Amino acid sequence: MDAAGSQVANECAQYAGQRQNGFITTQGGNLLCSKIIHLITDNQVKSQVSKVLYECEQRMYKSVAFPAIGTGQAGLSSAKVADEMLDAIVEFARQKSVQHLQTIKIVIFQTNMLRDFYESMKKREDSDSSTTESESWLSMFKSFFGGRKQSSEKKTSVILEKKVNLVTFQICGESQEKVDATESWIKDLILKEQFENTISDEAIEKFDEMQFAVLEDLQRKKQVTIEISNKLSPPQIKISGISRDVCSVSRKVQEMVQTIKTTEEEQSKAELYYNLVEWRYLGSNDSFVAFDKLTNMHLEHAKMAKKRYLNVRIKNKKYKVDLNTLRATDDRGKTKILQRVKKDEGK
Repeated sequence: MDAAGSQVANECAQYAGQRQNGFITTQGGNLLCSKIIHLITDNQVKSQVSKVLYECEQRMYKSVAFPAIGTGQAGLSSAKVADEMLDAIVEFARQKSVQHLQTIKIVIFQTNMLRDFYESMKKREDSDSSTTESESWLSMFKSFFGGRKQSSEKKTSVILEKKVNLVTFQICGESQEKVDATESWIKDLILKEQFENTISDEAIEKFDEMQFAVLEDLQRKKQVTIEISNKLSPPQIKISGISRDVCSVSRKVQEMVQTIKTTEEEQSKAELYYNLVEWRYLGSNDSFVAFDKLTNMHLEHAKMAKKRYLNVRIKNKKYKVDLNTLRATDDRGKTKILQRVKKDEGK
């Protein structure tokens, strides 16, 4: 409460008599979050976690972070708390109606509790090995604790569907010898025009519906056949067909692979910067809102390079940031105050 500041303490005092479902919600105050949900401890950890999760979904929050509830003054064992919290999260994750809440984190400061939470997750992984449910315990944990992502399960080899129009040659000649010679000449011409290229890269495993649609379009327009082998290590894409088309399609595939690598590298860098510094803008409710991680990195890059201005987007509107005054101005002259906070200052 001390870290959150007096504004949050005042809100708690104001709403204390109005609590519903065992909790009250206040602004984030000085903490790096938009809202704080304050629980009234009743030792029913699973029930409390479930209520908070459904409250977050109802209010369309995208993420939520829990402490190890009840392991402090309430004196509950960390093993029991781990089981109850994870039970609540799994039951929530299985609800098909969940649309908004994408990331659930459990923040554990005491290293001795890590093993209890690990063992609780491991039990679910082991029990899942004998089930055939469409979404496993482990996959749900990976999805919610790291944000919802597309399944990384390796696919078997795939040959994109292609309709081939056959061409028939009828060869007539004065003798069988001349017919055979002509047939051999035609086959040589065909072979000279055929080419095959294989591209191997770990990034191919990250191809999703968008990349597959591009490959299907390329195969439809070009005289090539494309085979994708995700079960190999590293995964491969084999392109075969007329030489000029194989070359052009191969270049396009290489561009797609490089785009995925560049995106992952940018995301990794952005994560590192976000762990060091956070850029925010003043929102409509007079509380600061963090920029997305990529914009956060671009702002920090611009500051390090001693640039005066940088164009950014806030809620899909263009703003020009003055890095000296920490003001962002839109096309109509409206301004927003910016804030740069080093993460070690918030601790």
